[in-house]
Amino acid sequence: MTNRRVSPSPTPVRRIAGLLAGLTLGAALLVGCSAEGASTDCGLDACTVTFDRGVEANARILGVEAKLVSAQGDQVTVEVAGEQLTLTVGQQATEVGGFQVSLDSLTDQQAVLRVARNPNG
Repeated sequence: MTNRRVSPSPTPVRRIAGLLAGLTLGAALLVGCSAEGASTDCGLDACTVTFDRGVEANARILGVEAKLVSAQGDQVTVEVAGEQLTLTVGQQATEVGGFQVSLDSLTDQQAVLRVARNPNG
């Protein structure tokens, strides 16, 4: 007969410590956004950035920087992940730097941009 060692189940303290470590990591991922002249609403794979028009607005989201370069009429020029693109409201999302970028809305005061990780790569 072979004697096998049985691992004891994790103690409640270890479970709680693991849970807290996981929550801390999740919070750090979501808090990894910063903005100037803009506000952000981020999830794990996508962010909505509301840029204030008439100011130098930028945001750091999902590990890249997004800037509002200009807004004229119904179009905006933005820079995402170091590349400039021009978008209009309702236009299909444009791929740039591994992200899908679209313009959700544009008013006299704000431009609302959606930046999502490209699920295909």
